[in-house]
Amino acid sequence: MEKDALLQVVQLAHKKEQIYYHSPIRYIARAVLASMFIGLGVVVAFKTGSYFYQVQSPFTNPTAALTFGAAIILIAYGGGDLFTGNTFYYTVAALQNEMRWVDVVKLWMTTYLGNLLGAIFFAVFLYLTGLFSDGTGNEYLFSVVEKKTHLSIVELFTRAIICNWLVSLAFFIPMMLKGDGVKMFTMIMLVFTFFISGYEHSIANMVIFSVTLVLDHPESITLLSIIRNLIVVTIGNMIGGNFFMGWMYTFANK
Repeated sequence: MEKDALLQVVQLAHKKEQIYYHSPIRYIARAVLASMFIGLGVVVAFKTGSYFYQVQSPFTNPTAALTFGAAIILIAYGGGDLFTGNTFYYTVAALQNEMRWVDVVKLWMTTYLGNLLGAIFFAVFLYLTGLFSDGTGNEYLFSVVEKKTHLSIVELFTRAIICNWLVSLAFFIPMMLKGDGVKMFTMIMLVFTFFISGYEHSIANMVIFSVTLVLDHPESITLLSIIRNLIVVTIGNMIGGNFFMGWMYTFANK
């Protein structure tokens, strides 16, 4: 089953590559969509979690983690293009000599740029809605961001590796399953696993940080600490998708 799924991965990588060479703007647009989809998941997760956070309930993180699963469903079925998933897809295609590494790096960089633009756009749109302007529930969001921006480099790096290992599995395992219901349930459970465990996802962080910066946030959350987080987490995510997924599954299925 894994070999069949790996063939699907290569086909998907080719499809993404063809979109880029047909129209780079459309490729970037799909990347913008992906981070905006994550933004929709972020809003529902933190709005839901804030109700429990205000009463110091132990269900705060579980409810936020469960509702955040909407993001991966939107990306998988809504046509978004996510950098973290592409670290896995393009690596498999390159290892099977179906893509050139120079093209892989170029597509990674383009996807990352599109995801960043989407995160910024979403934060601006969200600010204009006024949903967080009254400060209700912002404490939960700020508490999460403060923890993320004050973790050590080693903690960020290792959490990022495991995170994209799980996220890539959330896209890969459903390729071996039949039925959209089963696929969506699997995706939600694996995303729940990464969220509730406290792992670090670079694109989700982009969105969370962008939203935080447009709000009246605490002075302890600085742009420098955010950039530090994103650099370390991005590198860790790449290793998780590239080595733990791309290289390992290609090697195991030769």
